[in-house]
Amino acid sequence: MAPKASAAELSLYRWHVASRVLAAVLGGYVLTSLIGIFFSLSLPLSRSDSVTIANTLGFAFYTGAIIWVFSVATVWRAWLGLVIPSLVLAALIALIALTGGHAF
Repeated sequence: MAPKASAAELSLYRWHVASRVLAAVLGGYVLTSLIGIFFSLSLPLSRSDSVTIANTLGFAFYTGAIIWVFSVATVWRAWLGLVIPSLVLAALIALIALTGGHAF
């Protein structure tokens, strides 16, 4: 029979799960939104076609982000795996905006 977990261990476990849920929902949404903006600005198609494709791809990226958040070993890795790509995408979007809205 396994020993019972202490109240502190249960509380820590609950905070880790809550943090992963928050990372999956909010962090995944931010990352997916930035991916959508980046693709809609950088695809060499008409504006409406690139926005449609970017939004459609967003569903796959959001699903992948949620799965990834719950599959990594630590909560810190889950958050860093969402924050770092989000910052890179935000920088690329700012670069596109500074160059007049034209992709590379």
